Amino acid sequence: MPHTLSVDANLRRQHGGYGDPVLLLLHGLGGTGDVWSGCQPLLAQRWPGRWVAPDLPGHGGSTPLPGYTFDGLAAAIAPLVVGADRVVVLGHSLGGVVGLSLAGAQRTVERVIGLGIKVSWSEEDLAKAGALATRPPAWFDTRDEAAARYLRVSGLSGLVGPDDSIVDAGLREEDGRWRLALDPRAFGVGAPDMAGLLAGTEAAVVLTRGEHDPMNTDEQLAALGAPTVTLAGLGHSAHVENPAAVLALLDAD
Repeated sequence: MPHTLSVDANLRRQHGGYGDPVLLLLHGLGGTGDVWSGCQPLLAQRWPGRWVAPDLPGHGGSTPLPGYTFDGLAAAIAPLVVGADRVVVLGHSLGGVVGLSLAGAQRTVERVIGLGIKVSWSEEDLAKAGALATRPPAWFDTRDEAAARYLRVSGLSGLVGPDDSIVDAGLREEDGRWRLALDPRAFGVGAPDMAGLLAGTEAAVVLTRGEHDPMNTDEQLAALGAPTVTLAGLGHSAHVENPAAVLALLDAD
């Protein structure tokens, strides 16, 4: 399926297809819109309208924000669906939370599929994330070192090789040294108020996880009261492991 890469209005994004409905593909913390590259060839069969896969602010080729909140991230990507009559969001981890926040502000969002969202946060989890948010970007002498770090941070280790083009979008080179494109301050976005986000939208919501995702459990998702789906045999980055299985969620009513 042909697609276009664009950078304007502070957002780098890939997009394809035409018209409504619009499918917004939102990556997780540390990733870029390129993590949906395995899904793109399947969208011609799976999706009748337009799709957009942006880099969230502070990730990849998109401009950082002064500070990071779920509402702030949602507001930054909202222009991508201006003029659309119907919007569906398929969001992974952080992207799923941003999708829920967007749905609370945009009545045109009719469905949100949240994949792999971490819904339970301990004080230790928050302290670790807060510490990461205060560190300056780490610099590496070689691309290989930076690529290894990117694969760990983005949850792609073992799923994507260090030389894959997906990795290129997550790296920056300056004067022969390498770092992640990620703005470390994005780690400070905090824990989502899942109950509030679910109560604040009229969109149909499905919470989905891979069977082997260590970030959440079936019981944690079920306790939120939204419909849930567990994808057999898959882990946290199920959309990378098995794009067809994840896109099949779009077929559900």
